[in-house]
This record gives sequence, structure tokens and C-alpha cells, in this order.
Amino acid sequence: MTEPRLNHVQCLDARGLHRMAYWEWGDGANPRVLVCAHGLARQGRDFDVLARAMCAEYRVVCPDVVGRGRSDALADPQGYQIPAYVADMVTLLARLDAQTVHWVGTSMGGLIGLGLASLAQTPIERLVLNDVGPTIQYEALVRIGAYLGKPLRWATVDEAADYLLGISASFGPHTREQWLALSRPMLKADGDGFVLHYDPNIAVPFRSVTPEIAAAGEALTWRAYDAITCPTLLLRGAQSDLLSRETAQAMTQRGPKARLREFAGVGHAPTLVADEQVAVVREFLLSP
Repeated sequence: MTEPRLNHVQCLDARGLHRMAYWEWGDGANPRVLVCAHGLARQGRDFDVLARAMCAEYRVVCPDVVGRGRSDALADPQGYQIPAYVADMVTLLARLDAQTVHWVGTSMGGLIGLGLASLAQTPIERLVLNDVGPTIQYEALVRIGAYLGKPLRWATVDEAADYLLGISASFGPHTREQWLALSRPMLKADGDGFVLHYDPNIAVPFRSVTPEIAAAGEALTWRAYDAITCPTLLLRGAQSDLLSRETAQAMTQRGPKARLREFAGVGHAPTLVADEQVAVVREFLLSP
């Protein structure tokens, strides 16, 4: 089975430098680059299934956003915000020296891609937004905030996987093997047990978001979305509590006029593990 290469790039933050890890699949000299960016409390190995499906055509790069997975933690928790992540990705793309960049972003990773794709002279030529848009339902933020950053510990990987399944039921149906494959990279050994593979401080700026702050961010994000010109595919879990059907429909009418595909039996967010989900992404990215 194909396995990725682990690399790192140095990025600038308010307190100095930090290392961002990224997992790389396929031919490292391929000028066609596909970046896959994960959700808020996840990491780059979430995309193993999709990366294996795409690495014959692309150099597939799956970063661990700072504070997650094999990337450094930040000295200042206030750095855990979308504009800083966008800046890190600009540094990553410079390292990759990519001529063509396609982007798949789940939830937070979609917002990072949206920000990048909205910039003048952006290198992004095709964009997949997975269950996220400029308007985010505040109730979903409250749900996520209830578990984000909690000090948790488990004796076994199976125990941890059961917990993660409990807070991630909206990801849709998975076999036990699929779920364990998604769960193992989320964990790191800690003495005789396991803890989550992210800095708990990623919750600090997240918990400071009020409805008023969210509304201000929404206006800015719609402005960015309206500036995007590249072909865009919007994926939505039909039961998503984060991306409403109304927002998704508006995204098909504004800005890049995204193509919308919904997946039944899934909430926030599709994991892009199921054959149907992989096929939809693959067809969009490779279509003429």
C-alpha cells in the first residue's frame, strides 16, 4: 500500500518561527499539485484514501495545520486563526514551487482554501469546499466548542476511537477498519496511554467567538468568496449542522457559482473515504 513522505517547512508567526509538517504522496517532481487541508481538530492523514486515489495524477500534499499532528504548537494561542493559516500555506506553496494548484479543504481547511483562492494572483486553479461556506451556523460552533481542547486520555487506541466516533457521528457511516484508520493518526502515545494529537490551545481563540464576531467574519468571508473566479465544487452533508442548505444554495448563485453535491446520510463533514465521495472529487478535479 502506498505510504506518504513526511516533510516540514519553516513558517513565520508573531513570536518567531514554527515548523509545519506536510504529508506528500506521488511524484515529488510532478508540477500538478493537489493540496488537501483538514478540519479544525483533525490532521493531514485524514486524506489518505483520497490521496491514494489521486497520487498517479498529482503530487498530493496534506499539511498538518500548525498545532495539529506533527506540526509545532504555537507559543501564542491567538495565532490559531485563519489568516495565519493562510500565510503558512503561502509559505508551503512557495516551497512546493507548484505551477498548478488544486485545493480540497474540509471545514477549516476549506476556509483556508477560500481565503487563498480569493487573493489576487492566487495559484489555485480549482477549489473543492467540503461542507463549509461563508455563513457558519453558530449552533455548530457551540457543539464543537463543547469538546474541543478537553484534557482526555485513553488506555487503548480502541477506547479512543470509540470516543472519537461518539463526537463524530455526523461524519456518516464507516466500517470499523475505516474508522480506526481515521482515528490512529489523531492519537499520540503518552506514557502508558494515548492523548489527542493536537495542541489543546487551539480552543482558546475558538471559544472567544461570539455571535457578533461570527457575523463580522461572515461578511468578510462572503466578500472573499465573491472574489473567487476559479471553478469551485461545494460538497455538503445533507444533514450538516454547520453549512445550511440556504448558504449552500447562495454559494451556487454568487462568486464562482459553485457546483453543489450533497451526500445523504452524512452531516458535518463528509470524510472523503466512501467511494462515491472520492469519485465526485476526482471527476471534478480531472474534468477538462
